Amino acid sequence: MRSIWKGHIQFSLVTIPIRIYNAVDTAETIRFNQLHKDDNGPVGYDKKCKKCSKVLTSEEIVKGYQFEPEQYVIVSSEDLDKIKLKSTKVIEIAGFIGTEEVSPSLYDSPYFAGPDGPVAAKTYSLLSEALKTSGKVGVGKVVLRDREEIVMIAPQEGGLVLYKLRHPSELRKIGDVPQIERKEINKDELKLSISLVESMTSSLKEIDLTDRYNDALRELIEAKVAGKQVVAVAEEQKAPVDIMTALKQSIEQAKAKKKPMEKAKGEKKEAAAEVAPPKPKKKVA
Repeated sequence: MRSIWKGHIQFSLVTIPIRIYNAVDTAETIRFNQLHKDDNGPVGYDKKCKKCSKVLTSEEIVKGYQFEPEQYVIVSSEDLDKIKLKSTKVIEIAGFIGTEEVSPSLYDSPYFAGPDGPVAAKTYSLLSEALKTSGKVGVGKVVLRDREEIVMIAPQEGGLVLYKLRHPSELRKIGDVPQIERKEINKDELKLSISLVESMTSSLKEIDLTDRYNDALRELIEAKVAGKQVVAVAEEQKAPVDIMTALKQSIEQAKAKKKPMEKAKGEKKEAAAEVAPPKPKKKVA
């Protein structure tokens, strides 16, 4: 298994070197190539035929499946229409399951589903509420973009969301990842690790998920447009810290971040109590 990325997982002062591997095996997926209708030449991203260099319109491009090197079979929209599957027009729920049965690695693309007209709105709302109350999700199939997909239907804020799921057979086994082996865990290190995780526990709304790469890329482009020289800033190299020291220091940092906030709240209440004017006395008739 070949890695596609090499770097680190970091939380507070704890750093773990890792490699990332593709979890999905796409070898069995049928993929179409775009071809020039007249000469079957492959089409580039700029919609130019790589064979005759002609810039093509959408009407001049067809789908082709490569079964041998440089050999394609043309598949038209009429051919695809001949595939009569119920899932091309209907999402038939095969059953309802608990969300805990669906591994996060199976999740693919999300889609919103809405009722088609006022007549459907009542039944739509009923299904959403039934799924929410029961804690279940529906599983079925639908044909999307020339492929029958497994979908999970789940409630979300009074509506329904469809998650396209990968087929379990597409997933590789995590046991195939190199160097994964069961290591004996030090009880003291585990205790400190759990304590650090709990001290850093937050909510999704409080975590900054800003796309910093996109912002940096935009700044780089704007700088180049303005004719400025782009200079890379060297990342500061931190000295390696042993795991126990890193865990203890990280817990201290996490606690220190929370203390000023709590102290400030207390001071604010005390200050408010001091400044609050006395209540006026009731007049005696």
